[in-house]
Amino acid sequence: MSIVITGATGQLGRYVIEALLERGVPAQDIVAAGRSVEKIADLGERGVRVRRMDYADAASVAEALKGARKVLLISGSEVGQRVEQHRRVIEAAKAEGIELVAYTSIANADTSGMELAAEHRATEAILQESGVPFVLLRNGWYLENYTDQLPGALAQGAIAGSAGDGRVSAASRSDYAHGAAAVLVAEGQAGRVYELGGDEPFTMAELATEISTVADRTIAYRDLPAQEYTDLLVGVGVPQAFAEVLADSDLGIARGDLLVSSGDLCTLIGRPTTTLAEAVRSAAAST
Repeated sequence: MSIVITGATGQLGRYVIEALLERGVPAQDIVAAGRSVEKIADLGERGVRVRRMDYADAASVAEALKGARKVLLISGSEVGQRVEQHRRVIEAAKAEGIELVAYTSIANADTSGMELAAEHRATEAILQESGVPFVLLRNGWYLENYTDQLPGALAQGAIAGSAGDGRVSAASRSDYAHGAAAVLVAEGQAGRVYELGGDEPFTMAELATEISTVADRTIAYRDLPAQEYTDLLVGVGVPQAFAEVLADSDLGIARGDLLVSSGDLCTLIGRPTTTLAEAVRSAAAST
């Protein structure tokens, strides 16, 4: 009986598989499922079972879940299409008699006003109605959302956004992956809801200060109205629809939508979460 990791060709999925292996789960008990199986061929060479699975293809989803005991449903990346994609996985899990579906939702999904939260709420409702045993992993923002932008911040001497003085409880992808792995190897998880985020929330001004410290020069935070921030993002090549989502998410941060105080993540992984300072230093070292 295996654990299927959907979206295994993405960064989070791969981290989860590595975390499961670290926890002693036999490679042959892990199924890495994703569209571009060539990206995970190396996992196959290590004994992990690799299966092609496309969220848009119900037959491939059903095939990928055959013989599984548990499934980690990593939310899809195609905003606007995710509810139906997730529904296919949930229906296949029900048909297969899966013991547990763990779904990577968004922090505070039930109360968040962010546009991105709507599809997660809809998926949570489908899980509730399906009768399939499930656990919700409500992940906050990735620290990498910010550290991946470090070269641009250094080049411009500033970071921009519309988050005001709002605080975000961000953690690293690795932190979230280890949290998911901890849930997948544990028993008695059905019905649980984990609000997951970093131990030390920060503002965008504090992010700018941290970058300034590492860079040894001043990096400012420019807080902009949402429309101006959207226009700025479009001007540097971000597609209009995605730029609007990013600006809306910043407004959510300003409201506190991505503030998490549960301590669930550090409890699951058995250590403090990665700090902003650690993430910025690591990113700067590799820039």
